[in-house]
Amino acid sequence: MRLHRLDITAFGPFGTTQTVDFDALSAAGLFLLHGPTGAGKTSVLDAVCYALYGSVPGARQGGQGSTLRSDHAAPATRTSVTLELTVAGRRLEITRQPPWERPKKRGAGTTVDKAQTWLRERDATGAWKDLSRSHQEIGEEITQLLGMSREQFCQVVLLPQGDFARFLRADAEARGKLLGRLFDTHRFAEVEKRLADRRRAAEARVRDGDAELLADAHRMQQAAGGAMELPELSPGEPGLADAVLTAAAVARSTAREQLTAAHCRLTTAESVRAEAGRALDEARERHRLQRRFAEARERAERLRERSGAHDEDQTRMDRARKAGTVAPALELRDSADAEHRSAAAAEQRARALLPASHADAGPDGLASAARRAAEELGGLEAARRAERRLTDLLDERDGLDRQERADEEVREDAEAWLAGWETTRTTLQDRIAAAQQAATRAGELAARRDTARTRLEAARTRDRLTRDAEAAAEQAGAAREEALAARQHWLDLKEQRLGGIAAELAAGLTDGAPCAVCGATEHPAPARRVAGHVDRETEERALADHQHAEDRRAEADRRLAAVREELAAAGAGAGDAPAGQLARELDEAEREYARAREAASALHAAQEELRAAEREHELRTAAQRDAAVRAAARVGHRERLELERASLERDLAQARADAPSVAERVRQLEREAELLTDAADAARTAEEAARRLKDADSRLADAAFRAGFDTPGAAAEALLDDDAHRRLQRRLDAWQDEEAAVRAVLAEPETAAAAQRPAVDLAAAQRTAEAADRAVREAASARDAAARRCTELDRLSVRAAASVRRLGPLRQEYDRVARMAALTAGTSAQNERRMRLESYVLAARLEQVAAAATVRLRRMSSGRYTLVHSDDRAGRGRSGLGLHVVDAWTGRERDTATLSGGETFFASLALALGLADVVTDEAGGVRLDTLFIDEGFGSLDDQTLDEVLDVLDSLRERDRSVGIVSHVPDLRRRVHAQLEVEKDRSGSRLRQRGT
Repeated sequence: MRLHRLDITAFGPFGTTQTVDFDALSAAGLFLLHGPTGAGKTSVLDAVCYALYGSVPGARQGGQGSTLRSDHAAPATRTSVTLELTVAGRRLEITRQPPWERPKKRGAGTTVDKAQTWLRERDATGAWKDLSRSHQEIGEEITQLLGMSREQFCQVVLLPQGDFARFLRADAEARGKLLGRLFDTHRFAEVEKRLADRRRAAEARVRDGDAELLADAHRMQQAAGGAMELPELSPGEPGLADAVLTAAAVARSTAREQLTAAHCRLTTAESVRAEAGRALDEARERHRLQRRFAEARERAERLRERSGAHDEDQTRMDRARKAGTVAPALELRDSADAEHRSAAAAEQRARALLPASHADAGPDGLASAARRAAEELGGLEAARRAERRLTDLLDERDGLDRQERADEEVREDAEAWLAGWETTRTTLQDRIAAAQQAATRAGELAARRDTARTRLEAARTRDRLTRDAEAAAEQAGAAREEALAARQHWLDLKEQRLGGIAAELAAGLTDGAPCAVCGATEHPAPARRVAGHVDRETEERALADHQHAEDRRAEADRRLAAVREELAAAGAGAGDAPAGQLARELDEAEREYARAREAASALHAAQEELRAAEREHELRTAAQRDAAVRAAARVGHRERLELERASLERDLAQARADAPSVAERVRQLEREAELLTDAADAARTAEEAARRLKDADSRLADAAFRAGFDTPGAAAEALLDDDAHRRLQRRLDAWQDEEAAVRAVLAEPETAAAAQRPAVDLAAAQRTAEAADRAVREAASARDAAARRCTELDRLSVRAAASVRRLGPLRQEYDRVARMAALTAGTSAQNERRMRLESYVLAARLEQVAAAATVRLRRMSSGRYTLVHSDDRAGRGRSGLGLHVVDAWTGRERDTATLSGGETFFASLALALGLADVVTDEAGGVRLDTLFIDEGFGSLDDQTLDEVLDVLDSLRERDRSVGIVSHVPDLRRRVHAQLEVEKDRSGSRLRQRGT
């Protein structure tokens, strides 16, 4: 990898665009990057790392976006880093721009632009072509081409001497962390973790299996009723499976013996229960027969007591059967008697309604009178029609009178209204003409009023904006003065802080720890803070105040410009006329417009009134004409009605006789005919009913005599109704059924024999049977419990045996994995040095690094020092990452922590160069043509410095260029190619010399 060019804009301390030509610097092979403390030397290296990986190294790697941006950059300048390099034979250009909070193009406030990245490649023709704009794709491409992660790149290309000085003095754990990051040995640690996880998982499976087996053992102990002894072992202990299987076998044998004994007890109890059941059945049957015989004797005695009432019921039933033959004649006689009484009453009522002349007439005479009344009624039908026609004629004449009066009123009203028609029409036409003229004037006045209103509004806006413009101008002036004062205050504080920056840096120095600037571990005369020292927090507050004041000034200027623009527009619309004069003109225009509008509003009403009056004139004229036509037609009609009325009245006087009207005469005749007809019918019905009653009396006397009754009344008394007959028959049937049942029971041989035997003790037999049944149930329950115990023990034993078979391979796997996990973790007795797998791999890498570093260390130390790797254990810790130095002058091997400051520097430099070679080979042999060494040269004497520079200069033999980052003055004389960083209050700048 070779760097060609670096462009930095608004990055770190660089407020403007700065360019580094690495091709010119690398031509000399060795170049110096120097400048004052805090000028930004390390920021150049940060920019290279940021361009490649999108983040900066070390403690600054959280710096993304706004924290990378220069405080000296203009608000409109975006932070950007562009790096041109050659890697793996490809010429690439990478541009990265972090997120940017910039001012909005329109309006106040800020907005945030997203981060952007470009990757371009130069083709054979020398033209650049775009490869990608994706952050992820570019990151994967660069990492694959370099073959190194960001941590490896910062440790190999940007050689941080402070880190390697700590590496020399660090313990095994600290060295392991650094080497693990560089050589990516986390996969070996992952192997250790995987084996440990597998060991824990296998152990958990074995414990779970043992716990399940032990749980089955507890279940077997519970099923065996507590008679099973469990092994006193915990899950995971050997021998648990055999102990559980042995105890299960003993429990199964005991359970089967208990089951056999329970079967025998159940058989004996069932035999006893069968015998007791037979004895109970016999006792129950004899008790039933004895009770049946006793109940039959009691029923027979009750029958003898009720025999007299039974004989009476039987006699009554016999008389009722005889009277049943007389019942039809009785019913016929009762029916005929009821009919005769009803007919006589009806005849009496009908004759009471007749006139005295017909009261004693017979049925035939009444019928003849009814026929004569009907004939007279038929002759009055024509007179009834004539009477109805006379009524219609009188109604029609009254209607003609009403029409005549109404037409007269219409004619008089129309004549009165038409007399003033001409005057009304002329008045309405004059009103319409006046309203039309007022509407025309109202339109003209509306336009003049709108113009006056617009000018008045513009004048008022002009006056208000004039006052706003004066106030905005005052505010803008005050904001400008405030911004200038805040800027001057910030610059003064910043200058004071830069003057005392040495004291601020000295506050973080600790004896024995290297200086962050020069790398020295001794600090004989650190700078002291003076009174009035300005710290970083005070400077940042002043900067924030300055930025806020600038924002307020810009906002005030924007408000002033907007107010002035609105004022110009309002002045153009209002002119120079005062607002009061324009208001008076508007009021006058409003009053004139209102008067014209009010006059014009009568136009529509006048037009509507004229149209309504014209329609009314037409209607009145037509009504007058129609009334005259109808009056002429009514004269002839009235004469015809009078002639017809006189004729009808003569005919009706003859037909009414003495009645007030023909209709009344008709009603009289209809009533008379109806009464005569009803009386004739009632008389004939009464005569017929008397004949039927006489016949019924003769038949009833004959039927009673034949049935054996002296009189019809005696037969009627012997009759029974349906309910009495059914009740009497049920009593007789019940007596017969009960007598037959009693005789049948008393005649049964088994019942009679049982009655001769002594009474049985049924309760004793019942108690004996219940006791035998309880014994059987208890024996059966015991047998079932024993059977369930055997079944459950067999099932759990099979399950336990299967668990034991399943646990066998798990225990073998656990033993194998546990041995491997202990060996890789360094806890096994077979691992004598207690070296973990990752430590073993890192020890091999450290041995390679020590060998590569010794080649350069011997040259830097004139053959005195050699770095060697040690596998010895340090105290109680693990071994494998020891690093010692061999002093050829004394022949003794000692710890690297005993080196002096200068010795520590060139030892760590040699270690860093050796590590770079090993990591390069580890990364796939990627060629590193550009290296940077950051500080530490101030601790060397002149001779050692010459030897170190010779070693670095020898790197050119491998076509490498080395950049030294230092502010040691002596290096400026010895290294001619230089990149100088200059700083002032406006930001840092880069300058190349000797190229």
